[in-house]
Order: sequence, then C-alpha cells, then structure tokens
Amino acid sequence: MITKPIQPILTVIVPPHAHCGRTIKGSMTETLIALLPAVIMAIVAFGIGAMRVMALSCLVAILSEAFCNKLTKREQSLDDLSALHTGLLFSFLLPASAPWWLVTVGAATSIILGKMIFGGLGGNPLCTPLVGWAACRISWGVYMDTNSTMLTSNLPAPLQQLKFFGLDAIQSLDTNSLFLGNQLGGLGEIQIAALLAGGAFLLIRRHISWEIPVAFIVGIAGTAWCYQIMDQTSYASPLFHLLSGGAIFGAFFLAPDPATSPMGRIPSLLYGFMAGAMVIIIRVYGIYPDGVPFAILLSNLFTPLLDRIRPKPFGGAYRIPQDLEEPTQCAKCSK
Repeated sequence: MITKPIQPILTVIVPPHAHCGRTIKGSMTETLIALLPAVIMAIVAFGIGAMRVMALSCLVAILSEAFCNKLTKREQSLDDLSALHTGLLFSFLLPASAPWWLVTVGAATSIILGKMIFGGLGGNPLCTPLVGWAACRISWGVYMDTNSTMLTSNLPAPLQQLKFFGLDAIQSLDTNSLFLGNQLGGLGEIQIAALLAGGAFLLIRRHISWEIPVAFIVGIAGTAWCYQIMDQTSYASPLFHLLSGGAIFGAFFLAPDPATSPMGRIPSLLYGFMAGAMVIIIRVYGIYPDGVPFAILLSNLFTPLLDRIRPKPFGGAYRIPQDLEEPTQCAKCSK
C-alpha cells in the first residue's frame, strides 16, 4: 500500500518572511549608476589621472575581497558588486595625483580592515571606504593633501584656503564654479552637481531614505549659520560649506550606509544632524581642512546607542501593574 507523505501544517523558514524583491547586487548596481555622472565629470576635469586612480582602486578592492574569501574558505561574493562599490567610493576621496601605492594600500585596507575582518558585508561597524581613507590620511597626509600634490593646477582649493589663509582668501570664489566641480579635492567628492543628480536618483528609487541626507545637510548649514552669526568676518557661509569638499558626497553616499547608520526615523534624523554639525566643528577647530570623513566615522560609533531609541510596541503596557512589581512567593517558599 502506497501512502502519500504527510504535508506539514506549518513550515518554518529563515526570515525575512516578506521582502520587497530587492537584492544586494541590485542595490549596488543602482548606487554605481548614481555615481556614474560624478565618474564622468571627474574624468573630464582631471583626465587620465582620474581614470588611473579609480580603475586601480576598484581592481585592488576586488582582488582583496577575493583573497580574503579564499583565505577564510568562504564562498566568493564578488558577484554582488560590493567590492567594486567600495573601491569606487574610496577613489572618490583621493586626488588625481595620488601615487599607485597609496591607492593600493588604501583600497586594500578598506576591504580587509573595514569589511572582511568583521565577517563581510553588513557586519562592519564603520563606513568601509572611510576606514581606508583615515588610514592613508593619518599615515601619509602629504600625499593626500591636494595642495601639495596638485600645485600646477589653476583650480582653487577652497577648504585649504579657508583653513590656512582665512575668510578673505575665498571671497572671490564663484559659487557656480564650485557647484560644477571646479575646485581641488577628491576626484568625485567635489562634483556637486553630479552627486546631487545621483542622490536624487537614489531617493526616487528608494534606495536611501530622506532622513539622513536632509538631517546631514541641515546640520552643516545650521551649524555654519550659527558660527557666521557669531562672527561674520571669520566664518564662511553655509552655502560655501555645502558646495566645498565632500559635504554632498557624504550626505548621499557615505552617511546613509545601511550597515553603519541607525534604523528608524528619529535615530536617523539625530544621526544625520550630529554628523553634519561635527563636519563644521572639525573644519573650524580641527587640523584637517575637511571634516566630512572624520565626522561620519565618529557618528558611526553612536549608531548602536541611537538604535536603542525605539517606539513602544503596539499593545505594550506603559507601566508594570502594582501586583507584579514585586515577585510573589508561593506558600511553600514563604515557610
């Protein structure tokens, strides 16, 4: 006698039990598409040097992740494009004249110390490309400084001029020129118009939410406005701080990193505003002209604390009933 197998009434599978259909590869592809206008503008502005830095950074990032997966006997994860994404973001923070060894060390550090040492994608507590940037900036600051590596360029270096020569040195700068990326800095972080277009694309596609970028920009503008109110002869305007350096790049592509940013609307708003405010504080008091990478790294450390801000569960009790505040004892234990 042949009997049919009994079908289980309840099948338990690994969560999530419902999702929107998005994949890691799809999200990374959309982010790379959003970065494409900035890539094109960087090549137009800096030529073959920009192509060299971006290509080498992406290649080293991919090879580093493949090596780590091979070393730890893990399944290769190169097809999700996360390594390519990290390498491109790191290259956006470098000047076009960065030497090959600096690009190599920084890209490898971003993958090994910023990502793979924590178990891979999603386990990193700090923004991956900023880990490599911080290591290079602290160790080889001369080669990371656009003023010392691109002295032959006729483009202005607004943040360096403000830091070392004061407000008078930037009075003649044209905001429209800064908006179009005509300034010295990282390859992609200064392409303001292209980054805004890419950020709008990510918002429309709902790859990122609006809370962190808006709060980040408000934090920069609000803090810069407070300093300008205190002394208009010493501190630059909020518009200058938004159009110079990596403010827009950080707002749309670094701060909203899902692995290192908090969940929820209120935590995201606090996180973005805190990071934006620290950008101005570092620019005013720090030794480095641009404070965007350091501000985001510091804010990443507050993410576990901000994630503790959670709404009350639906139907949850607001207080413990009086009869349950103290543990009750049974008749046998009370004897």
